[in-house]
Amino acid sequence: MGETTANGRKQPVTDGPGGHGGGTAGRAPGPGAADPATEAFVTHRNLLFTVAYEMLGSAADAEDVLQETWLRWAGVDGASVRDPRAYLVRITTRQALGRLRTLGRRRESYVGPWLPEPLLTTPDVADDVELAESVSMAMLLVLETLTPTERAVFVLREVFDVGYDEIAGAVGRSPAAVRQIAHRARGHVAARRPRGAASPAETRRALEAFRRAAGTGDLQGLLDVLAPDVVLLGDGGGLRQAVPRPVLGADKVARLLAAGLGRIAPSSLRPAEVNGWPALVVRLDGTVDTVMAVRIDDGLVTGLYAVRNPEKLSHMDEATPLRR
Repeated sequence: MGETTANGRKQPVTDGPGGHGGGTAGRAPGPGAADPATEAFVTHRNLLFTVAYEMLGSAADAEDVLQETWLRWAGVDGASVRDPRAYLVRITTRQALGRLRTLGRRRESYVGPWLPEPLLTTPDVADDVELAESVSMAMLLVLETLTPTERAVFVLREVFDVGYDEIAGAVGRSPAAVRQIAHRARGHVAARRPRGAASPAETRRALEAFRRAAGTGDLQGLLDVLAPDVVLLGDGGGLRQAVPRPVLGADKVARLLAAGLGRIAPSSLRPAEVNGWPALVVRLDGTVDTVMAVRIDDGLVTGLYAVRNPEKLSHMDEATPLRR
């Protein structure tokens, strides 16, 4: 099972992160077929996918990075590697950095606001508070404001607790420079974190109130749960209709949602765990039409992120395992 690479090793079949369908991350061959290189890759695959996804905000690109990581890892003499996990993280980081710089140029021509690709996640992601915060839509948007190197350093240090020396090897900087980059990135992120971080339970309560109001077109109900400075972002990618620019303020957002969601049957607006947090998914005729992630501050909705681009919704039919 799998294709043979130039060095004779078996390349895992490409079937999505964590062995799920629809992507290009390596999956292990059948029992008895895996060699040590494949076993090491499969052992750390979910971690590597998480690193790449947090750096890129795109599951599709993270899967491509994992495929590139495998191809490079398959050519390494395993006997010379003391720590396969660290080595694989270094390869993944380097590949993700190169892709991140390319993506920055692509996004300049993206139609309308760009939002990260949402992931249907497993319950254990929500149980890991730090992991859930790091992959939330709100945090991924904050990470978008960092330079590629700052983002890599922040993700590796703050989320995965990688040592400065290891990070230096991954990003091609000295340990002293990495410490300075980490300090700068922490300050940048801290200034943009949610003002009053809500727990998953608080988020779920606010989201349920929002769902009831949105599903019935209850304008006052929406105003009661939206913060005065709430912002709504929509991502249709030029393929689906979405708000072409951010919508600011409770009154404007409430009226837009009441008019739009009020036409949808309440049963079509369903709760789900997306990127480790409660979110809403609109399904029409059994197909995911919109994923709406939220940011909650002090019990009120301060951010709404509606992803409608169908090319970004392929990971909403099956949960994606993430790991630190």
